[in-house]
Amino acid sequence: MRVSIGDVRLFFDVDGEAFRPDGPHMHQVPTLLLLHGGPLIDHSMFKPQYSELRDVAQLVYLDHRGCGRSERSRPDRWNLAQWAADVRAFCDALEIEKPIVLGVSFGGMVAMKYAASYPDHPSRLILVSTVAKWRFDRMLVAFERLGGLEARQIAQRFWEDPTPQNRSDYFLICGPLLLAITQRRPWNLSVEEATELVNSNKRLTTNRSLSDHFIAGENRTFDLLPELQRIDCPTLVLAGGADPLTTPADSEDIVSALPKELVQYERFPDAGHGIVHDSPGPFFAAIRRFITS
Repeated sequence: MRVSIGDVRLFFDVDGEAFRPDGPHMHQVPTLLLLHGGPLIDHSMFKPQYSELRDVAQLVYLDHRGCGRSERSRPDRWNLAQWAADVRAFCDALEIEKPIVLGVSFGGMVAMKYAASYPDHPSRLILVSTVAKWRFDRMLVAFERLGGLEARQIAQRFWEDPTPQNRSDYFLICGPLLLAITQRRPWNLSVEEATELVNSNKRLTTNRSLSDHFIAGENRTFDLLPELQRIDCPTLVLAGGADPLTTPADSEDIVSALPKELVQYERFPDAGHGIVHDSPGPFFAAIRRFITS
C-alpha cells in the first residue's frame, strides 16, 4: 500500500488489527511503527521475525523515502531531517496517534531525529543497534578485533569511499562479522539458519545510489547527541555486545544523552548487529515488556 505525503508516496504494510474483539467491547492495541535500517534496504528486513510482536501491537512497516517500494524523490531530500518529517507526516496521514516507533540501525537515527523534532508525537521509542554520531575509530577497532587487519582496512575503505568494489569487499569480509551467530559458528550453521540468512538478503529491495549519497555525505557529519535531551517519551535502547558497527559504547552515548528518567538500556552480550538473529528470545521479551509495561 502507498500513501501520499506532500511530494512523495510512501510504501507501507500492516500486520494485525488496531482494534480487536474483547467480549462485548473492542480493545485497542498500540501501533508499533517499524523503521528499517540501511538506508540501502527496505522493510522486509523485519519479516517474518517481528510478527512475534503482533499479539501486543499492530505492526506498521514503512519504507523510507527513496527506499524499497517508496518513491525515490530527489537526492537533496535524502537526509535525516526529511526522513524524520516523513515519519510525522505518514502518521498524520493515516491518523496514527501516539505510535511506538522502533528504529533499527539507520532507522534508529531517523527515529531519534523524529522524536527530538516532534517530542509530543510518539508514545514510546525503541532504538536498536544504532548511533547518534558515528565514531569510526570505535568501529574500525572492533572490526580489527573480530577479523584482523584485513577487516579493518576493508571497512575503512568502504566507509570512506563506497565504490562498487569497496562495497563488494566489505560485504564479503565484514558482513559475516556483523552477526555473532556467524562469528561463533562460521562453518556450523544449520541448513535452516543458513538458508534463512541467504534468503533474507535476497528478499531486500535496494537503492545503492541513496546509500552512497548518504554514506559519502550526512552520514559522516551528523550528530544527534545534543538533540536527544528534547525527547520526551520512554525510550528503550538495545545493543549487541559483539556489534562491531554500532558498538555498545555508541549505545551508551545515547543513553547518557537521553533524559535519565525516561531511558531503559539492555545489552545482549551474545549478539552482534542483528540482535534479532543472535538472541531472538531475549530480544523480543525485552520489547514486549517495554510495550506492555
